[in-house]
Amino acid sequence: MLSHHTPPPATTAAAAGTGRAPPTGTHARLPLTCFVVEDSAVIRQNLIATLEEMLPLQVVGWAEDERSAVEWMSGAGPRCDLMLIDIFLKSGTGLEVLRQAKAKLPQSNLVVLTNYATPDMRQRCRHLGADRLYDKSAELEELLAHCAALSQRS
Repeated sequence: MLSHHTPPPATTAAAAGTGRAPPTGTHARLPLTCFVVEDSAVIRQNLIATLEEMLPLQVVGWAEDERSAVEWMSGAGPRCDLMLIDIFLKSGTGLEVLRQAKAKLPQSNLVVLTNYATPDMRQRCRHLGADRLYDKSAELEELLAHCAALSQRS
């Protein structure tokens, strides 16, 4: 199931649902946009809440299976600066999502977030185009630091 959770343009933080004031001034940065591919509703909801609370980041949508993620990438909808991809999905795999994302979203930073962060999986994901791979259970601080660094560059 695919959910586009793109809020309409907002003029206040409350309207945007982020708890942050909108960017102002000549050096203001727009939030980093992110698409999440994660099949666990609990993990997805917690991840989105954490990312949007701790970073200047807006999740523009999510998918829980390969087909929905690829459909989103193929559509004319919003693009993203960052895509977070789990390996094991409700159907299909995050590896195929990663492969497709490398071709369809070449400007996006592609990050695999998995519980299966073995050396072989890290190498395979790098080969398929992942910019980073983080272990869900042990490297969330590193993920947040990576996202913070991306938001500084955007």
